[in-house]
Amino acid sequence: MNAKNLPSNPVEITLSMLNTRWKPLIIKELLTGTKRFGEIKGSVGAITQKVLTANLRDMEEKGLLKRVVFKEMPPRVEYTLTDLGYSLAMVLDSMAEWGSAYKELLKLMEKQERKAAKSSSKS
Repeated sequence: MNAKNLPSNPVEITLSMLNTRWKPLIIKELLTGTKRFGEIKGSVGAITQKVLTANLRDMEEKGLLKRVVFKEMPPRVEYTLTDLGYSLAMVLDSMAEWGSAYKELLKLMEKQERKAAKSSSKS
């Protein structure tokens, strides 16, 4: 990837690094340290092996993570975030904070709707 091929909008650049629903979850998992494929797959959720492999390869190409293959039988592969990958931690923290606040807002709105419905049924 080179600078001239990047979008001009900085938000779009960030989104291009996190362009699937799985990449932020993979990064979140790797923020705690090096993981093997099975550990990532088990913690990320309902992702297929094919989709996880494609995401990990793309993230490696973008420089977000490093893949190390150990010459063993059976082969062992480990994934670790690069400094660039770790630099997205603050982006994910902001997303998590926003998501939590949004969830609380929805709960509050639902509570108010139930209260209003209860009040109107008494009238």
